[in-house]
Amino acid sequence: MLGAKMRMGLLGTLVAFLGIFGVAYAASLPAPKERPILTISGKIDVTNKDNTAQFDRAMLESLGLVTVETTTPWHEGKVKFEGVSMDKLMKLVGASGQRIVVVALNDYTTEIPMEDFAKFNVILAIKRNGEYMSVRDKGPLFIIYPYDSNPDLKSQTYFARSAWQVARIEVK
Repeated sequence: MLGAKMRMGLLGTLVAFLGIFGVAYAASLPAPKERPILTISGKIDVTNKDNTAQFDRAMLESLGLVTVETTTPWHEGKVKFEGVSMDKLMKLVGASGQRIVVVALNDYTTEIPMEDFAKFNVILAIKRNGEYMSVRDKGPLFIIYPYDSNPDLKSQTYFARSAWQVARIEVK
């Protein structure tokens, strides 16, 4: 039987190990302070309400924003998007599925393979050209691929995966 000091030492080592390798070990997220703009459900381990992970805008921004500058089929010229790395977001919630189903405010749905997130540096955009996106302007959340970074991304396959007005994500 392990002594209390040894158990605590092993626990501390495990927590440090998990933290170093970016593994989510928290059992829950803090509750949103404002109205949630994103709900993630399905095969996730880290939740904050009714087996889902709910995020308000401040919670998403606190994860750190990354920038993608790219042309899109929906805008004139290059556009600067700022948002959360989808790879980082999926790791945070402990996603264990192979794909996600994205549901927009207008009930548009699309499926995205999880492997896309790290492979292409996909973001969940919160801002376009420095401004928060309104529902009228494809917001509040928009899945963006860096289309200009790879010619393969300039196809209907990836354009169809780029849902705007994102409200929910289900990990499958």
